[in-house]
Amino acid sequence: MITTQVHTHPPARTHTSGGTSATGPGRPRPGPPGRRDTRRPAGPRTAPAPGVRRRATRLQPHEWFAEQLLLTLSGRRPVHVLLGHTRSTAYDRLVELAPRAPLRPTGTGAGRPAPAPTVRHCGLCRPRRDVIEAFARIASGDRLRALAFRLELGADIRWRCTALDIGPSTTIW
Repeated sequence: MITTQVHTHPPARTHTSGGTSATGPGRPRPGPPGRRDTRRPAGPRTAPAPGVRRRATRLQPHEWFAEQLLLTLSGRRPVHVLLGHTRSTAYDRLVELAPRAPLRPTGTGAGRPAPAPTVRHCGLCRPRRDVIEAFARIASGDRLRALAFRLELGADIRWRCTALDIGPSTTIW
């Protein structure tokens, strides 16, 4: 006599719940048990370490560009990094300004290095929907500088700088 063995797969992982499930009340439900409460897990909330900034939201185009200009004009980033983000006239102006590093930190005179420049505030005006005219206040120690630039939205939906100006420099070259 010939007997045939039938192979079956092991049953799916199930758990029982006291309440109702997708398969019916009191019946096993496939998969791991779900979380029932809506509260966040308890635990200590810690503040970020000193000197660490948390980015709350994504930077707006004018804020991002102000940071990039600061890095370039302070000598911490090469000019060519902004090549795809500027139009020809603005790039030429950037190439002219960058070697002088007009936003570089200046010495404090007390034997301490000058703090790195930071964008203190960045504002904007929108003359048209596809144009942003922005300004940034750059702080380096007790020195405050102004930076102005214009961004235009291209056909490829990318913002590009079309004009750039930095206030008069008091440094004698």
